Amino acid sequence: MTFRNVILLFPAAVVAGAINSVAGGGSFFTFPALLFTGVPAIPANATSTVAVWPGSLASATAYRRRLPWRASVLVPLLVASVAGGLSGAGLLLHTPQETFLRVIPFLFLAATLLFAFGRRIFKFTALLEEAEHRPPLLLIGGVTLLQFFTSVYGGFFGGGMGILMLAFLTLLPLGDIHSMNAVKTVLATAVNGVAIVAFIVARVIYWPQGILMLAGAVLGGYGGARCAQRVNPAWIRAVVVFFGLAMSFIFLWRYR
Repeated sequence: MTFRNVILLFPAAVVAGAINSVAGGGSFFTFPALLFTGVPAIPANATSTVAVWPGSLASATAYRRRLPWRASVLVPLLVASVAGGLSGAGLLLHTPQETFLRVIPFLFLAATLLFAFGRRIFKFTALLEEAEHRPPLLLIGGVTLLQFFTSVYGGFFGGGMGILMLAFLTLLPLGDIHSMNAVKTVLATAVNGVAIVAFIVARVIYWPQGILMLAGAVLGGYGGARCAQRVNPAWIRAVVVFFGLAMSFIFLWRYR
């Protein structure tokens, strides 16, 4: 890892940590930075997950008092998250590097669109929840199945995963938005946590880059949390969407 790589990776991680503390989407910065410094695509994805995971864990800890402690709901969702996260990580590790490179532009574009229009998805599912009554067991089973497939995607790539989770969690009787955010954060932490275990076992993580970016993300997250009330999240989201679209087209041009 050269000094030139350091001066790209560390600021990218700081920005990612700050972005995550305000609006989410930090991996839109860490993953491309790793690719541009020569880290192969699959290790870059794994290393990016390591870099941003501690911030997710810290958020889950902060949300613990808002969790609706209902075992009939949380346990199936957590089991689906662990199983899906491991499945997605395994799928990534068995995907040829060239294939993953060709898929990257479309994954990035899909994640960017989810990030841009996630609130509309959230509002739509909230309206469905208000308009219809569903049997609790059938509802929990359906959402658990959705959580499994979302977790597979999260273990494989992960961009926009939290938005998908939040959209269908509105269908469950979890309480207010803060409780749903708490559940979403815990589930996302579980997905990325088990994926990291799989990446460690497979030895695909670039630890020097990962530790450097982890430190930058923690620093950015702390500073971002302190400044969050002074920044309009809409502006931050616009920056993330613009960057995501730009990276999508750059990757499409570079890896087509």
